Amino acid sequence: MAKTILCIVELENNPEVVVARAAWLAKLFDCDLELVLSEPVTNYLGDSFVYILEMQMLADEVRNEQQALLQRLAASVEEQGVAVTTNVSTERPEADMIVSKADACDAYFVVKGTHRHSLVERASLAHTDWQLIRELRRPLWFVKGDEWQSSPVVIAAVDPVHSHDKDASLDREIINSARKMADKSDGKLLLFHSYQRLEEIGSRVTWRIKPERLAVEKLDEKIRKEHRDALDGLAEEYGIDAEAVHQLPGRTHELLPTFAREHESDLVVMGALARSGLQQRIVGSTAAKTLDHLPCDVLIVHS
Repeated sequence: MAKTILCIVELENNPEVVVARAAWLAKLFDCDLELVLSEPVTNYLGDSFVYILEMQMLADEVRNEQQALLQRLAASVEEQGVAVTTNVSTERPEADMIVSKADACDAYFVVKGTHRHSLVERASLAHTDWQLIRELRRPLWFVKGDEWQSSPVVIAAVDPVHSHDKDASLDREIINSARKMADKSDGKLLLFHSYQRLEEIGSRVTWRIKPERLAVEKLDEKIRKEHRDALDGLAEEYGIDAEAVHQLPGRTHELLPTFAREHESDLVVMGALARSGLQQRIVGSTAAKTLDHLPCDVLIVHS
């Protein structure tokens, strides 16, 4: 039985680009493709308390346009020799629909477009993208960039000391997924890790608690070495060359987008953690914080 890639088509998220990427992945991994156009407009038009003929006609017109778009997209996929099925969903919440359909088809990837989110969406973590990062336990591919380079750059963003309560298996899942993409597309794999320095924290503690200066530089060097040793061990385990291993001091959601731009990355592979609802609402995840600012596609994996 062929594997299936589930592609979510949204009118506001570059549907042609998203479907093209999903078709490319389906061909790369020998998968079938299922296109689901997610659009609630016809539900809203049909839920009016007062029946208006014009409203029904408008709803029918929207449905016809949706079907025509799906047929055009499906035809572009079939031209590449990929088996494709299509359907339209007006279900809400959208995230629940996507999780349900992904489970139903045992999705190999879930491919979805994304866009820059508002401050309210980022603060509440209520947007569909955020919910999928938290709830979907399948590889989640956000399409952001255009056509890939002939030799794409794939970044595996890891945390080898598990400073955010990561299970050690998550880093391995990140690297395995990134390496698979780099190998299949004849690309280049880079290993990225950032760590928090103590300089700012140490200066505050010194100011509040005691007059003598804390040995911040010594502590920082100890932390840097601990992280670097763990990162080098991970790289050695997977046979990743030293020049492809990068460690930077700072916060991942601030550094990774710049790093991805500097290295002209086509894909960043990140991990997502399962946290309680309250924890997610207060702190979010690194993946959610970083998603808006990355210039390329993002693949979210779980352990």
